[in-house]
Amino acid sequence: MKLVVDANILFASLIKNSLTAELLLSDKLNLFAPEFLFDEFIKYEVYILEKTNRSKEDFAQYLNILKEEIEIVPQNLITPYIERAERFSPDPKDTVYLACALAIDSKIWSNDKKLKEGQEEIDIITTGELIIKVGFNFEIE
Repeated sequence: MKLVVDANILFASLIKNSLTAELLLSDKLNLFAPEFLFDEFIKYEVYILEKTNRSKEDFAQYLNILKEEIEIVPQNLITPYIERAERFSPDPKDTVYLACALAIDSKIWSNDKKLKEGQEEIDIITTGELIIKVGFNFEIE
């Protein structure tokens, strides 16, 4: 399944060991993200480390794994869709994710209720819905 993954999904996978982390590494998903995604990770590294029991080395190793799993969509492919996404984005912070999904014709993996309920142009799939769709046989977090 082709999905644009939002930063909060990645943050959640780092903060606690969960099905989110397993899903991020699943071969059933083709994950994409805007260029700035990993910059956000680095920007909030100290905050994330404070919330977890991970070491700085563990954080760096996990970040490298995610960089291998998530394909970056270049900004020049997203830019032509920004204006359209701005028209229906419920939050300016979500515009780039919506434009990215438009650019590659995909859904978005996000647990953001405002994003899911505040627009109808792009399908938003929550972690719980994704677990069911890909057939993970675990309890939903």
